[in-house]
Amino acid sequence: MRPPHADESVETPYGWAVLAASLAFVSIAFGASYLAVVSLKPIAADFGWPRWIPSLGYSSILLGSGLGGIVMGMWADRVGIHWPARLGAVMMGVGLVTVSRSDSAPMMLAAFGLLVGFMGISCAFAPMLTNVTRWFDRRRGMAVAIVASGQSVAGAVWPTIFNWGIEGWGWRATFLTFGVFATTAMLPLTLVLARRPPKAAVQTTPLPGGGAGGPIGRRWDGEEVASSVATARLVLLSVAIVGCCIAMAMPMVHVVAFCSDLGFEAARGAEMLSLLLACGVVSRLGFGWLSDRIGGLTTIFIGSGMQALTLGFYAVVDTLLGLYVLSAVFGLVFGGIVPAYALAVRELFPARDAGWRMGVVFLFGTVGMASGGFLGGWIFDLTGQYPMAFLVGVGANVVNLMAIATLLWRGRRMQPVAA
Repeated sequence: MRPPHADESVETPYGWAVLAASLAFVSIAFGASYLAVVSLKPIAADFGWPRWIPSLGYSSILLGSGLGGIVMGMWADRVGIHWPARLGAVMMGVGLVTVSRSDSAPMMLAAFGLLVGFMGISCAFAPMLTNVTRWFDRRRGMAVAIVASGQSVAGAVWPTIFNWGIEGWGWRATFLTFGVFATTAMLPLTLVLARRPPKAAVQTTPLPGGGAGGPIGRRWDGEEVASSVATARLVLLSVAIVGCCIAMAMPMVHVVAFCSDLGFEAARGAEMLSLLLACGVVSRLGFGWLSDRIGGLTTIFIGSGMQALTLGFYAVVDTLLGLYVLSAVFGLVFGGIVPAYALAVRELFPARDAGWRMGVVFLFGTVGMASGGFLGGWIFDLTGQYPMAFLVGVGANVVNLMAIATLLWRGRRMQPVAA
């Protein structure tokens, strides 16, 4: 059943151009994070570092993009998405070129965290998703899923290309080449994003706790969520996304190295990562369709439960065929979870608060991803193997399920009240 919407839809033909440009922008921007993943082992070997140091480079990208997402989100709320996107396109290239010239861990981590993350990728997720929610209302869940699937498209396309580049040219030349390409490809896309989104006559958003008749709709015009209720919601969403992203990061960051440690070629691991993220595209579109009908919170709960179950199998599967199958299944269950958080923010808060609140939630998501990537490398360094890391990820996923269950259980009692 469709959730209630405004009497007059905000959807226009130009919105689809914005959707396409946003998808392309995200697909290129997130290539940088997967380049850090694929190059993890070669960088460690080149410098003679333990594996947790290049893992921390990936974590620095995520933490930087999370913090920058709040700043970019507030900036985009004021001037539109195009100026933050232009800055991000330039700084992505500068950061990747700087990484290619790095000769020390501090220089590399600073380039990853400040240039690539805080000033680059930060504009490509929370602000981009917030912008697209303002162009769509009837198919908002699907629109968010399509843009967010750019992250999975990046993972499906780039790792194999990066692995080929690293084996043929070395990791430094690969970083340099992709940095130049990213800036020259992303800047023209910002021209499409320059138009401001239309304003709906009435902004109506579905809320959790709907009965058999479907989600409850509530008009936001002139209303605000009580501060105590808003704080509780934000805290629970933040705890939830940390837990699910710790679990999510384990195979995404370490499947290439895990495959190599089991005696298979690194190229097979890169193929598994591409397969995982290609299936994530299918998952995001499917979950986007589902979230338009059952709401973002319920979609998160379903996806997270399946993710926890699938992740546990990484601790016991060690055959090549088994890892290919498991990676495909993991992609199908994890991909739609993160976009559902964007829809949940729109369900739980007024539209005018969506930008910075979405930035806060996704900041904690990057904390979870960064923590999961780092913990995987740290636990490996302690134990010499990955199964324990995967089990730690399952435990974090259980915390996520508890937080989302609390939000769903309290759905009717946590309705917005007049300020």
